[in-house]
Amino acid sequence: MSNDRLSALYAPPSELALAKQLDHIDAHAAHFIEQSPFLVLSTSGAQGRCDASPRGEAPGFVVVASPSLLVLPDRPGNNRIDSLKNISVNPCVGLLFFVPGVLETLRVNGRASVTDDPQLLASLAVDGRLPRSALEIRVEEVYFHCGKALKRSRLWEPSAHARAPPVPSLGRILADQTGRISAEDAEARVRHGYETGLY
Repeated sequence: MSNDRLSALYAPPSELALAKQLDHIDAHAAHFIEQSPFLVLSTSGAQGRCDASPRGEAPGFVVVASPSLLVLPDRPGNNRIDSLKNISVNPCVGLLFFVPGVLETLRVNGRASVTDDPQLLASLAVDGRLPRSALEIRVEEVYFHCGKALKRSRLWEPSAHARAPPVPSLGRILADQTGRISAEDAEARVRHGYETGLY
């Protein structure tokens, strides 16, 4: 669908919706980031193939180094490093920050680079364990997103969670999808990763 057709379908954004976009991390955005234990990192590769990756740990894990620079440590995961490979060829990234119980989210767009600077990684250590690398994100766009999506989804409402049907365990899913491991062995691997591989 063309941009003209899209514009005909939707009303123009309000003046406030446009004015709220900043080109830096202000005090409100910095406070939100410091309270956030979870974000989604969006990247895309050279051919435009997109990837969205969850990142999370204790609030404050993303460092606001300056109004124009964020630092995101890369903690142990599945070692696919899809996001990092994408950034190596296309530095454009989008981050969506969440704070549990808060309906609004914070969107940050910018350009990232991967670093393994020893001094920087040492400052990001947890229990003496350093990340293998970190992202330095040069901030270009920052704005708060209204809470309509989270309100509609009832994401933070426990009563809504109770009604949701349970999903199969990750071990069961991996066994079914790959056919290369039993559900029991997959569950043991998942437990071991959760118990020993967080940092």
